[in-house]
Amino acid sequence: MRLTDIIAPVVYGTGRQDVMMPARIPRPVVSEAFAARPLRVRHPGVLAALLVRLIRSSHPAILAAFMCLTVTGPIFGQTHGKSVREQLLFDFGWRFHLGDAASVEGDFGYGAHASFAKAGDAAGPAKPDFNDSSLNDEDVRSHGYKPIGRRFPKTTIGWYRRTFIVPEGDKGKRLTLKFDGVFRDCVVWLNGHFLGRNLSGYNEFSFDITDYLKYGGKNVVVVRVDASQYEGWFYEGAGIYRHVWLLKTAPLHIPLYGTFVTTETAEPASGWSRVNIETTILNENDARVSCMLVSAATGEDGAVVGRGSSDILNLAPNEQRNLRQSIVVSNPRLWSIESPQLYKLVSTIHSGQDTVDRAETPFGIRTVRFDKDSGLFLNGKPVKIKGVCCHQDHAGVGSALPDGLQYFRIRKLKEMGCNAYRTSHNPPTPELLEACDRLGMLVMDENRLMGSTPEPAGQLQELILRDRNHPSVMIWSLGNEEWWIQNNETGRNIARSLKRVQKEFDPSRLCTFAADNGDHYEGVNSVVDVRGVNYIGRGDIDKYHRDHPDQPLLGSEEASTYCTRGIYANDTLNGFISDYDVNAPGYGSLAEPWWKYCAARKWMAGAFVWTGFDYRGEPSPYDWPCISSHFGIVDVCGFPKNNFYYYQSWWSDIDVLHLAPHWNWSGRVGQPIDVWCQSNCDSVELSFNGRSLGRKIMEPNSHLQWKVAYEPGTLEARGWRKSRTIRSRVETTGEPAAIGLTPDRSAIRADGEDVCVVEVNALDREGREIATAESLIRFEIEGDGTIIGVGNGNPSSHEPDKYLAGGYRRKLFGGKCQVIIQAGRRAGGVSLKAFSEGLKTATLRIKTETSGQRPFVSE
Repeated sequence: MRLTDIIAPVVYGTGRQDVMMPARIPRPVVSEAFAARPLRVRHPGVLAALLVRLIRSSHPAILAAFMCLTVTGPIFGQTHGKSVREQLLFDFGWRFHLGDAASVEGDFGYGAHASFAKAGDAAGPAKPDFNDSSLNDEDVRSHGYKPIGRRFPKTTIGWYRRTFIVPEGDKGKRLTLKFDGVFRDCVVWLNGHFLGRNLSGYNEFSFDITDYLKYGGKNVVVVRVDASQYEGWFYEGAGIYRHVWLLKTAPLHIPLYGTFVTTETAEPASGWSRVNIETTILNENDARVSCMLVSAATGEDGAVVGRGSSDILNLAPNEQRNLRQSIVVSNPRLWSIESPQLYKLVSTIHSGQDTVDRAETPFGIRTVRFDKDSGLFLNGKPVKIKGVCCHQDHAGVGSALPDGLQYFRIRKLKEMGCNAYRTSHNPPTPELLEACDRLGMLVMDENRLMGSTPEPAGQLQELILRDRNHPSVMIWSLGNEEWWIQNNETGRNIARSLKRVQKEFDPSRLCTFAADNGDHYEGVNSVVDVRGVNYIGRGDIDKYHRDHPDQPLLGSEEASTYCTRGIYANDTLNGFISDYDVNAPGYGSLAEPWWKYCAARKWMAGAFVWTGFDYRGEPSPYDWPCISSHFGIVDVCGFPKNNFYYYQSWWSDIDVLHLAPHWNWSGRVGQPIDVWCQSNCDSVELSFNGRSLGRKIMEPNSHLQWKVAYEPGTLEARGWRKSRTIRSRVETTGEPAAIGLTPDRSAIRADGEDVCVVEVNALDREGREIATAESLIRFEIEGDGTIIGVGNGNPSSHEPDKYLAGGYRRKLFGGKCQVIIQAGRRAGGVSLKAFSEGLKTATLRIKTETSGQRPFVSE
């Protein structure tokens, strides 16, 4: 490395090194970063301090010449010792057993022993020498199939137990156990010591476990989870359903989420951007230490685009220091929906001749601005929010989604033209935001429960600290439909307190609240920066805008249209509802009316549809035995309903010409069938069996309809768009003859985590998909991989999503079902075989490619 490579980048430093202790100090644990090549720097005491001053005051060329004359070794220290920061996956090797919320004996005696009386005096499974042979080896992600709550005491308590070894070489480090999400109220012990309790089912939590560890020997961590009290009114899952991590740092380190990156860019974008950095350094040594912070911004190719360094710092024992730096990046590549360019901040702490910590923080350079008259601007360009609200569950896996499934879901939404995602109604898993960062999806990041006491306000603070570096996050939501407080003084006061928390920990963004109170202003709406509207039919939103013209508005929740994929008449017996856009609750709207309203108003920043995906629970408008919602634009598997093509027509710029319904109507010859065409063509002509049924002009943000007397044959649409001709057809198919298997990807990583999502269809002899097929399909898998779940989108299906003993199978619904395959750790491939009586067997080969596994704590 040339000396000028280190010194020459333009760096602006504020010179501030204030001790800035937050009102509620983040738990002193490690930053989420992967170990990478350390920055090779060295500082020889007084000379280093002199060089820092030169960097801030001298012309780069003069400084470089000075360095060439006076320095014979690398500046800012060559690394003699490695950075000790590690992040190890802790998901594997858990043993599990159900407890009993109504029986002390059935709950391993929990509550009958004074487990919190003396340190290390735990009982039952929390006791280190407990005989856990009765606990099974069921994977932590595979038991989401039992009812929970106070009415089901025998399946509502879960005990998790895991042993692990910490090497002797880790003595002197700080070790932290971090849980990304456990549903819900849980107690954690380590080696018999009570570590703490966490109430939220969605916020992450962590414990510094350094003092409790046995180095070189067996350690036992135990988690008791009590899901008897749910938080939402929808399926939430239970137990340890998100990642668990073991984190290691030196005593001198950047604590968890101790780095905050914001960017400044001119609108329209100029030839530079300023990256502002706040970094917290914590000294957990028993002695005073001297150190230096070096911050480097790198592009996606790893090239350094800017660098800054601090003065020499002297930190007392247990002192926490907050540093502010600023780096100018020339010709930045901006993060956008179309081109989600990412940068990385590499923060290194140097002490003596060692690099003692190295943290990486992905970020994007972009500007987000809400305008009261013109809506949302991203990088100075107007963007209409074409968003969806989503819960976090998926067919086959419940709430415990593998990371790859997060990407699958965001890709499916982007295919529709969606550009924004609301995390309804809770903090999301970190991997969802990573997918949004990488794929280009804006996010409304939502708090779970409004409150200003330490527990609920602390949950908002932790959400903001964790997520504030994600470029996809455009706005914070303080809450959702808080009926008892949103219109009164109590709600206003709580909102003010939460807004103060938000502005303290992220002044770079605005806040909103998802309010279902129409044109009401007093209360929470009078506090938030951007008014969030849940359902335009709740009140006169035009009047609200006239009365409060200085407050930007967005639709935080819209539509709630009812549809069941592939069904074209309401069926109360089976719990189905028509897939035509004709059913909505009284408070909601069909797809077309709300979008036409929103599209016609420049001041409305856009809106989020309820919902993107169907989700378990809340089976409105039907009750049990229906078990799933009907609100989704796609079903729980991600298979599109007809409204998918409506939104795709008007939210994307791709050519769309979609006909519905299918054309298999046995027993209905001569009866009229409603034919809908979703398209963004200027005009469309429909033909049946070669006979024209007329050409119609497409009104913007609408659809076209014909009545066609049924007989077997072919419906064909011909559309004209921008001087192009587009064609589409549906036709009567034959009887099922074979099985079709279509993977979302042909190759996945052999890392024990990656997934392939396979669509399964029934085909006739001509290879055409049969939309009405209901065949039962059985599955077998060969190679190093496993089936982790199946689904078909049927909102009333009670078929298992998991077969833990093998023998996976699923009936087709609307001609489709889905299989989710997870790779093992050996490269090569896996083969999925699908069987059904009377159908030709199908085999799908999926390549599993050699891949470096994420570091993990071995079982």
